[in-house]
Amino acid sequence: MNKKVLRLYFPLFALPTLVAFIIGFLVPFGMGIYLSFCKFTTVTDAQWVGLDNFKDMFKDGEFRHALWYTALFALVSVVTINVLAFAVAMLLTKGIRGTNLFRTVFFMPNLIGGIVLGYIWQLILNGILAHFGQTLTYSATNGFWGMIILMNWQQIGYMMIIYIAGIQNVPGELLEAARIDGATNGQVLTKVILPMVMPSITICTFLTLTNSFKLFDQNLALTNGAPSNKSELLALNIYNTFYGRAGFEGIGQAKAVMFFLIVGALAIAQLFFTHRKEVQQ
Repeated sequence: MNKKVLRLYFPLFALPTLVAFIIGFLVPFGMGIYLSFCKFTTVTDAQWVGLDNFKDMFKDGEFRHALWYTALFALVSVVTINVLAFAVAMLLTKGIRGTNLFRTVFFMPNLIGGIVLGYIWQLILNGILAHFGQTLTYSATNGFWGMIILMNWQQIGYMMIIYIAGIQNVPGELLEAARIDGATNGQVLTKVILPMVMPSITICTFLTLTNSFKLFDQNLALTNGAPSNKSELLALNIYNTFYGRAGFEGIGQAKAVMFFLIVGALAIAQLFFTHRKEVQQ
């Protein structure tokens, strides 16, 4: 009887959410794809130009720079965040005193908004660099490592929580059996713990990869692309193209579509390879 009632009323309760999803996501997404093939200033005056926007996009030197700059940033941040988060998680599962306090302190930066974090770290890092006669906007290298530090500080605590959950789910009997068999600490880590926490590694790698490519608020607040847009990540480059360059709205939209395809392809590939590791284990 209950199942019949659920089937009867399910469309009634699901309909508002479905309508909101269509209006708020599917329709704008479809329009965005269409507009990437058009030249326009508003939605109503769009003129079809085919692949011209995509051709002009790759002729844009700033876009090409932002693409490789973002790829390098994503690579470094994914590695550093996951290695440090896993290391902290290992330390905080050793039963040391004050573990809960440390977990809370490490997690707190994740609760702060990106714009606020950007301005906080801008003050801190500019204060440090002032001793060397430089600022974050002195070079793209300074901006790059400034964003890496900020990203690590914000994300390590969140990934740490996921790794702690994975490590605590490793059966104690398995660890004990490995040690009885004479396994060293390094062997226990690489042959027992890491394979058992592969689901956590999959999740954390996915989150850090997508968050790194989508970084916008922190980039805007920390350097705003300076100097001369050399520290501009892809999301900020798209924003500046669309809103900061008259007549480039179509190219900005084409960049946004390409950005979606790149992030989607990387995320799917990463999930495929790491999930396959889980199955093999």
